[in-house]
Amino acid sequence: MHIVVCIKQVPDSAQIRIHPVTNTIMRQGVPAIINPFDLFSLEEALRLKDKVGARVTVLTMGPPMAEASLRKALSLGADDAVLLTDRKFAGSDTLATSYALTSAIQKLAEEEPVDIVFCGKQTVDGDTAQVGPGIATRLGFEQLTYITKIEDLDIASKEIVVQRRSEGGVQVLKTRLPCMITMLEGTNTIRFGKMDDLFRAARYDLKTWSRDFTGAEEGRVGLKGSPTVVSKVFVPKPRAEKARMIQAETDTPDAQAAAAIDAIFGAQPKLADDLLARAAAGL
Repeated sequence: MHIVVCIKQVPDSAQIRIHPVTNTIMRQGVPAIINPFDLFSLEEALRLKDKVGARVTVLTMGPPMAEASLRKALSLGADDAVLLTDRKFAGSDTLATSYALTSAIQKLAEEEPVDIVFCGKQTVDGDTAQVGPGIATRLGFEQLTYITKIEDLDIASKEIVVQRRSEGGVQVLKTRLPCMITMLEGTNTIRFGKMDDLFRAARYDLKTWSRDFTGAEEGRVGLKGSPTVVSKVFVPKPRAEKARMIQAETDTPDAQAAAAIDAIFGAQPKLADDLLARAAAGL
């Protein structure tokens, strides 16, 4: 069984700053980390490796500095790592990124067929949650998103059973491989790397692939292949209003609720009339 885990190196969201003039993310001096959501998918892939003996390949697209994230994934137990890097990939949006990653996965499949692709639910810098589904669509894989647990994996029949979180509760889904899975955050606990894996990650001869090597069409990656462009990133203006304390006659929940309701209607004089009108109209 061959599992591919797509990860992304992102700025540490806890230390991101926005330039006050250009309204763009200031990346200088901000440490880069593996996208936190990707770590849950990586851990789940490694658990399947421990259970069924799968081979785990980690794939990322980014500048040469993204090598650090791949070595981190190798130190946790991944078997192989591929860095997809080329100036022609620069400026790729989610459409172009999913296409480039798909081209690399297809290249990997030439050596060994890919059974499962893991992706993070979303990235902390883009928050689109589009790349994983985009890869599944291009590969023609079954798409399993917002997964909380992998209940069963039958290699002989190539079937997988998972739990998926939905608005109505939890769905139990069964499908055939190959498939693409995005894991929800908090679904597992990220392991610590073993000493042998740490040494292997440091010595590993990282595979670096260009656009030409993967066979991706030049017009479908980078700015040329990106129909969307981020015009600016900005920080919401702080609210000037100050919070005020609402005093209730007593500390009972009913008294506190009544005081809060009186304060709301006092601040919004028309609200009571609007609610009465909607109630009269049966809305």
